[in-house]
Amino acid sequence: MDHDQRAPRIHKIDFADLFELEPHGPDTYVGIVARYPWGGRLFGGQVVAQALRAAIHTVDPSRAVHSFHSYFIRPGSPDEPIRFEIERLRDGRSFTTRQVVARQSAGAILNASVSFQVAEDEADAQIAELDPALPDPADPALRDDSWGALLDRRAVDLPDGRVGYWIRLTADLGDDPVNHVCGLTFMSDAAPFRAGRSAHPEFANDETDRTRFVGASLDHSVWFHRPSRADEWHWFDTRSHGLAGGRGLATGDVLRADGTHVATIAQQILLRRNRNA
Repeated sequence: MDHDQRAPRIHKIDFADLFELEPHGPDTYVGIVARYPWGGRLFGGQVVAQALRAAIHTVDPSRAVHSFHSYFIRPGSPDEPIRFEIERLRDGRSFTTRQVVARQSAGAILNASVSFQVAEDEADAQIAELDPALPDPADPALRDDSWGALLDRRAVDLPDGRVGYWIRLTADLGDDPVNHVCGLTFMSDAAPFRAGRSAHPEFANDETDRTRFVGASLDHSVWFHRPSRADEWHWFDTRSHGLAGGRGLATGDVLRADGTHVATIAQQILLRRNRNA
């Protein structure tokens, strides 16, 4: 799903309810869905965030998630809940691995692998940096690309083919770090699609792109480096790695407003010219 479209805000959703997954037997949970401005499909960020929350339910709290890798199998429906089935692949001395399959009545909609690690007292080195010349997210000159009632997004034009966004969740997430890591996962799917299509020769970087292309997210990964609060502004610096075979790849660094590098994301998209446009 191309989530770069700007649309009217929808009714207020209690974000915490999305993560109140109901147990349905051993290592199985069911979550509610939300409706989004584009209609017809679920937001992939919701599905990956709920899949992560389901996996966290089966892991000792002393182990924090460090990576999440997923494949979108088919579009999710906004008209029925999602069933998350977890397989406990490994519980090692340092790492824990889980597989999560998200299902609706049409079949599997997502397959994810999640890895957790015990805290380790080792070197901490950061390479990615926040450009001091970046505009503040409150700058009224920035284009407001927000959608829904959950997510604030401000677009920033960047050189060298990069696509930048300031993003935060508008929900009250409290102080539970699990809510914030799931919240970061939710908004990580709201950044890379535009960068993925930016390499296309017909990319115009304006409103016409919404009808010029037909696309969907194929897979999505997040590497978590340091903790953050998803209800505060994060800078998503994304870039394209080209197009081939109708597929595009985008990666991005995610930094807090204070410059701390908190995550790295990668997404492969399906991108086709809309021959009916």
